[in-house]
Parts: sequence; C-alpha cells; structure tokens
Amino acid sequence: MLLRWKRSFPANPENSFSRYIMTARLSITLGQHSEQGLKDENQDFHGAIVPDEPQLKNKGIAIAIADGVSSSIAGREAAESCVGSFLTDYYSTPDSWTTKTSAHKILTAINSWLYSKGLQHEADPRQHNRGMITTFSALILKSTTGHIFHVGDSRVYRLQGKDLECLTTDHRRWVGDKDYLNRAMGIDIHLEIDYRKTELEAGDVYVLTTDGVHDFIPDKEITRLLGENRQPEHAAKAIVQFALDQGSTDNITCQVLRIDSLPVQSADEAHQELTRLPFPPDLEPGMVLDGYRILREIHASNRTQVYKAEDIETGQLVVIKTPSVNFEDDATYIESFIREEWVGKRIHNSRVLTVYDKDRPRQFLYYVTEYVDGQTLRQWMDQHSKPDIKEVRLLVEQIVTGLRAFHRLEMLHQDLKPENIMIDASGRIRIIDFGSTKIAGIAEIHSPIERLNLLGTRNYTAPEYLLGQPGSNRSDIFSLGTISYELLTGKLPYGNTLEHANTAKAIANLVYQPSTQHNPMIPLWMDRALQKAVHPDPQQRYDTLSEFVHDLSHPNPEFMQEQQRPLLERDPTRFWRLLAIAMLITNLILVYFLLR
Repeated sequence: MLLRWKRSFPANPENSFSRYIMTARLSITLGQHSEQGLKDENQDFHGAIVPDEPQLKNKGIAIAIADGVSSSIAGREAAESCVGSFLTDYYSTPDSWTTKTSAHKILTAINSWLYSKGLQHEADPRQHNRGMITTFSALILKSTTGHIFHVGDSRVYRLQGKDLECLTTDHRRWVGDKDYLNRAMGIDIHLEIDYRKTELEAGDVYVLTTDGVHDFIPDKEITRLLGENRQPEHAAKAIVQFALDQGSTDNITCQVLRIDSLPVQSADEAHQELTRLPFPPDLEPGMVLDGYRILREIHASNRTQVYKAEDIETGQLVVIKTPSVNFEDDATYIESFIREEWVGKRIHNSRVLTVYDKDRPRQFLYYVTEYVDGQTLRQWMDQHSKPDIKEVRLLVEQIVTGLRAFHRLEMLHQDLKPENIMIDASGRIRIIDFGSTKIAGIAEIHSPIERLNLLGTRNYTAPEYLLGQPGSNRSDIFSLGTISYELLTGKLPYGNTLEHANTAKAIANLVYQPSTQHNPMIPLWMDRALQKAVHPDPQQRYDTLSEFVHDLSHPNPEFMQEQQRPLLERDPTRFWRLLAIAMLITNLILVYFLLR
C-alpha cells in the first residue's frame, strides 16, 4: 500500500523561531514501492511527510513503515492506522517537545488503541484470530540528527559509502525451528520501543524494509542494488522486484531515501539572518512604534528595556520589551531574545505572562506582552513580612499552575525568583521573563551560534547548575521551594551560603536551616516538605510539582513518622545546640553553688 504525503503547513513568519537562524534546508530524495506478492492482500503500509517551514525545521521529516501480522484478523488495518496516525499526530505535538517525547507519547497512545480494538475482536465469537497487530519502524530526520523508533521485525538500514548497516534489531523469538514475533504494536498493553539516534551526513542513504524484503535478500545484494540504482525511486522498485525474483512469499515493501542537504550554515550566515531586524532606538513617552504609543518606561537594565504602551488602534494597554543596544552585534544574545518571544507564544496559561501575536508588520526587534497592573512578588513580600500560611499556600499553588505549563511543554524556566513573578491587585500570579528558559525541542536543532545558558539567580538557582550539570523539572522545584520558604519566613533555606558554593564539597556541606526557627507557626511536616523541595541533591527532591504542593497542605505520613524519631536523628545540629545550652546552664548552676 503506497502512501506518499507532502504535507504543507502555513508559514507564519511572526510565529516562527526558524525564520531568524536558518537559511540552509534539510532536503531528501525519496523512493517508495510496495507489492502484494503471493499474499491475498497487501498488509504492509508505509508513508512519509515532508512538511514546509517552519515545521520542516521544528519537527523534521518523518518516514514510517509497518507490516500487519497476517495471523491477526485486522493486520492491514493495524498497519495503516499505525503509520497514518503516527505521521499525522507527530506534527500536532508541541514544537518544544523532543523528538523522542513526541514519538513515544504518540506510539503509546496508538498501541493502547490497537490493543483495545484487538480485545474487541477477540470478544466477538465469530472471530478466531488475534486482533490488530503490526510491526512498526520510523525514521525522523530533524536538523542534523536521525531518530529511529522500532517495534517488531521491520528494518532500518543506513548506507554510508559502500557500508550497509542495519540500525534496528529484529524482535523475534525462536521456538524449535520456527520464529515468532515477541514484540509488536497492539500485542500487549505495555509497549517497549527501541530508540536510537544517528548523526546525518549529506549523501547518506537510508532503507526501510518489511521482512518480505530482508528475509529473502542478503545485505550484500541490497548494497549492490543501491549502487546500481542511484535514484531512490528506481532503487526501491529494484529491491522489491529482486525479492519477488528470489521467491519472497510475503508482502514486499521498501523505502529508500537519500540525504541531499542538511540545515547547516556558517556563523556569518546565521548572524546575518539574526540581525535582519534592527534594534529599536531608545523610546520616550509619546513616541509611536509600529502603532504602539509609548507611555512610560517600566524597567531598564543593561540587557533589556521594558515600556508601558498603548495600542493606538484598539486602546489596549500592553508592555513592549526591547533588546539593549549593548548587544546589537551579539548573535548569541539576539537568539536568546528571540527565544523569549517564541516561548511566550507557545504557553497559554492564565498564570504565565501572555505574549501577543503581531498582526501588522514589524520594523524593529521587540515583542509585546499583556500589561499586568500590579507589583513583583518581591515588592509584595516587602509589604507582607508575616503572611498567613493559607495565603502563602494559595500563592504557591498559582505559581505551580504556571510552572506546570512550562514542564508539560518540556521547558524549564531556570530563573524562578520573586522578581520574576508578578501579582496583580486581585492577587493573581503571572510568571514573567523567559530569557533563561531551556526548550528541549529547540536544543535538538543545530545552530552555529553558541546558545546562551543563563543559570538564573544565586540563592534561587539549583545547586546542580552551579556545578555545570544539566537541569530538570526538579531544578525548577528547588527554586519554587526556596520562594515558598522565603514567603513563610522572610529568610533563605541556606542563608547566603549557597551564593558562595561553587564546588561539590561546598554544596554537600550546605546546612538547611529549619523554617520553624524563623516562624514557629509552621508545622514540622510542612518544614519537612520545604526541606525536601530544596535538597542539594536533585534525586532527593520532589519529582513532580503536584507532590510538593500536596505536601504543603496535607501532612505526609512519612514526615509525621519522622516527627516521632529521636531529635538526634531528626536534627543533629539542633540536638547538639540544645545539649550545649543545657550543659552550660548546668555548669553555671554548679559554679553558683560552689561559690556559695
């Protein structure tokens, strides 16, 4: 069954991160061919999508092949559904997700559907065969990397020069003199997917086959046929025909693709593309910028300027953020500034600052956000030195709602602090400033520009960042835990010692200061939740935001049990401090009586 798609996506330059940094393109030549062979029905299925920009850069090219298991009642339907759903749904996943995350989520959902449909077939007394089962192999070409996903005994080969290598492993089990599939789509509710990455090179040839090909053609013959047929379309047909000539008794499908070019450009080319829009001049009240009247400057630093403005057309109050002219020739900075807007346009959450889409041409580099009439959480904390615990919980829950929106899109904020959280007059929270945000999907895209990796702010930055280690969701949880601790106590969980901790030894020696020492109204179980959230070792922290916010409101039985343990085990520092005080008092009493 031949399915060949070239799917077009509307190119919206105002909503595309790729428009700034890449002129070279990923391009391939693809050939596909399938024959029914000696079977009564062709239960193989295959397809490919080569999208337009910006999806070509953000998601890549997807090729997939499947072989429906003939002993199942709906093998062809399973193969067709698997390939069609995967190719369509992959391009519907967020651009911020990694290729692996996108593919795994889609394949897990498809497998669950196939398995449930198979159970329905088995429940039908008229059906005696197994349900919807198929093999599946996919190759996704994104930037300069190939991502392979594989279940079953279809295969993915790579030809480099004259060397043909099979990049997948057949999931077969031999019983006596027969072999059976021991892994396939729809065979079990639990799906195990083989995943492999490979670096792409121009001129590489990739071949995807079903077992009707590779069970009847030795690898050396596939290599010969590829060498004799330089055009992928001819090569695919030649391989299928050779398998027929060799007596193949199965359906026969082959896909051949050649990498023609990769999206690689020089630093000069990237810089030229990034600087296509000039920096705006210093803006003064009354000036008009692309239909926005500047009202006043809200904030200025050596990196950015922030202005309150009015949309002349609608009267809406907005905020305009502009880059600093200090970095006009700094491509790394410009890419980071563009990424801020990219992040904001993809997060749609009431607790995250809204970044507006532009509906008119832009003459300068800047972006527009909603205007929040309020103050930073830092300013609020200065005015509320002893907030009620319930009030703090409500604030933290709102921050969690916004932060969860980042994590669901595989983004890390990486600079969560009171200065980057706004609170309006009604008490509603907004997370702002996306300059340090790490985007997993964008990190997969090759760039000649060194990406800026801002580590956030000392005392709120997770210790692993200070050691040069990669962050995770737990890193943002550390920052949130620190803010929660400060809201409740007005202090930091490690004082100012974290600010000077630059080595693994210094971080290991950090001593947590119980929040109960600063605020006796905090229950011990809540203090233990705070301590776990800000643990120096990320593996000892909460794994999810929901766990942390739950433990702030509900006594964790583990923490309650810990409360019954001896003080020496629970808090050695406090134990020895109290013991020293007791000994001092005892000695003073003894001295008193001796002098008498």
